[in-house]
Amino acid sequence: MSYDGSSKAAGIRVYINGRPQPTEVQADTLSESVRTDVPLKVGQRHQASRVSGAALSDVRLYGHALAAGAVEQLAAAARASWLLAKPPAERSPAEQDELYQWWLASIDTVYQELAERHAALQQEQAAIKARGTIAHVMQERPDTPTAYVLFRGEYDKRREQVHPDTPDMLPPMPPELPRNRLGFAQWLLLPEHPLTARVTVNRFWQEVFGTGLVRTAGDFGVAGELPSHPELLDWLAVEFRETGWDVKRFFRLLVTSATYRQAAITTPEKLERDPQNRLLSRGPRFRMDAEMIRDYALAASGLLVRKLGGPSVKPYQPEGVWEAVAMIGSNTRDYRRDSGEALYRRSLYTFWKRSAPPASMEIFNAPSREVCTVRRERTNTALQALVTLNDVQFVEAARYLAQRALKEAASEDAARLDFIGRRVLARPWKPAEQAVLQNSLAQLRGWYQAHPDQATELLTVGETPADSQLDPRELAAWTMLANQVFNLDEVLNK
Repeated sequence: MSYDGSSKAAGIRVYINGRPQPTEVQADTLSESVRTDVPLKVGQRHQASRVSGAALSDVRLYGHALAAGAVEQLAAAARASWLLAKPPAERSPAEQDELYQWWLASIDTVYQELAERHAALQQEQAAIKARGTIAHVMQERPDTPTAYVLFRGEYDKRREQVHPDTPDMLPPMPPELPRNRLGFAQWLLLPEHPLTARVTVNRFWQEVFGTGLVRTAGDFGVAGELPSHPELLDWLAVEFRETGWDVKRFFRLLVTSATYRQAAITTPEKLERDPQNRLLSRGPRFRMDAEMIRDYALAASGLLVRKLGGPSVKPYQPEGVWEAVAMIGSNTRDYRRDSGEALYRRSLYTFWKRSAPPASMEIFNAPSREVCTVRRERTNTALQALVTLNDVQFVEAARYLAQRALKEAASEDAARLDFIGRRVLARPWKPAEQAVLQNSLAQLRGWYQAHPDQATELLTVGETPADSQLDPRELAAWTMLANQVFNLDEVLNK
């Protein structure tokens, strides 16, 4: 018997020959201490009769609770001592194996070391699996599935059988390819396939230029728009295919092209002849996606954690968003944000609840992920300005950038302004811009000199602590200046 001192029946274990036995529980709470002056009696039932038909030998008392493995080893040692007393010739093969297993576990030190190492590896494997998630993967059926044309859609009225094949309007599937998902994937990547490469490069073009060469990126059919530059689309598709479907190389080709590197400045003539820039008369200019806006602020400030991989994270989010839509008992009923570096991971790793997506990203037209979205909508609303001005993530990024400017740049205002400009815009300020910033900084300094309590409150936004060696009023003024810079059109648009 073993007891762990928990005052519960679950803390008591009964073993016979090292094997745990079921118990019947009549009282599951101990109200008094087990320390007593009453003598311990072994082999006597209650207070009167002794146990009949039973004998005791090798009675041991331990001052600690024994684990199941320790009890099993004690039983094995007792059994082994009895087997060792038997002449070898009289031992059965099962007894020989039992004795050998006891010797390995109790005597052989090399085996014990390897067993401990194996147990540690198993524990590590279990911990890795516990941190991960289960991904269910479909498995191909060994036989070819059958399907039928259903008369008027009724499942019990079958007509002719339908076999897996590809549309006649597209290149035929070679006969040597299997009629399953693998064969379908191989057919999609055939050199003569007209759609795969074109659709892919069109979406990449849309990502860089804001609009695809085919505006309807999700529809290349008769209901979609024709490409604005069909020859260019063909060339890009062939180039992408012939260079081994190298995505990084293709994006480098786009962003280093003369078309992309044009200035976004327009003229009345361009607006008249090419109002939507379908003829690519100027460089692209459009608001960045939600994830890019957040990541850009973190990267420019220096807060972004660039670690790759790992589980999803829960950054800042308004209170009560999940609770409003979650069911009782749901494991995502309450939103508990992370802390530390998890707050500053790339938006790619943000945990996404489809019925309550991250508010700051939804405001910037991030899809809910309930349906596939090939092309995001882009709107301009007042809520978007409120996010970049007041959201905890953006205010904290502004404060951290301001703190770096005060500590890493020279003590002159011009040097600190230049530090912020190069971090956020990757260029120095123009003289007119410099004058506006100097005037704004003077106003902010005057405000926080007169309202030091508001400066202290501002510096508490976000988890990263403000540098206590810096003047709170000065840091607050530079924080709001950096916040203004983060809200420039040049920062929010690409």
